[in-house]
Amino acid sequence: MKKISIVFITLIAVILLPLQAFACACCAEPGTYFIRTSKPEDFVLEILSGIKFDDAAYLYMTEAGFDGIKGLDGIAKDYDSNDWTASPEFFSLTNGFASKTWKFNFKTKTGKIGTLVLPMPLQMLQFKADIHDGKTGGGGGPLLYKEWRFKGNVQTGNGFFASGIVKPTTYFLVLQGRGNGCDNVEDFTHWRLEINGKRADYAYFGELSSGSSYDEDDNQ
Repeated sequence: MKKISIVFITLIAVILLPLQAFACACCAEPGTYFIRTSKPEDFVLEILSGIKFDDAAYLYMTEAGFDGIKGLDGIAKDYDSNDWTASPEFFSLTNGFASKTWKFNFKTKTGKIGTLVLPMPLQMLQFKADIHDGKTGGGGGPLLYKEWRFKGNVQTGNGFFASGIVKPTTYFLVLQGRGNGCDNVEDFTHWRLEINGKRADYAYFGELSSGSSYDEDDNQ
């Protein structure tokens, strides 16, 4: 009976070893700092296709208000309206990612529409780091802060964006989140989009409804 027990325990250990190794394949190590520029791989495209943007979008503002923004003349007068003042999420957003291209459709509370079409660049930047805040996440190890960054040229801007889009106008899209050493749709919880050019200088930000924020004590 003793020999049978030893064999059984050994068998369980052999079975669990690959599972443990698989679980730790995503473990992050203390002090992790990773930054790389590369061509978007297939798994990146798969994740991007699964990411969903929340339907509320926010225009980034400083203390200068609309005086610090260029290229949105079509909605400048709306800035002082009751619709804007009473509703921080003055813009609603629908978004799609297909054929390596983002299409952002913005609509104001007053019914004005603007569309930005953004082809994915040939290179992207992936960044992840241990920010030493004591949080841990799935897979073990520190909960990393992550960014995927994309910088390219705006293909078209229509509606209230049209007056500010002249070639070349660039965009800078950042997806932000937290997670372990592996990347998943759920890791990315927030986004920021900057538009810059001769006639444009503004940024939007918001949340990703497909993301799932880690709790402070999440050790899964």
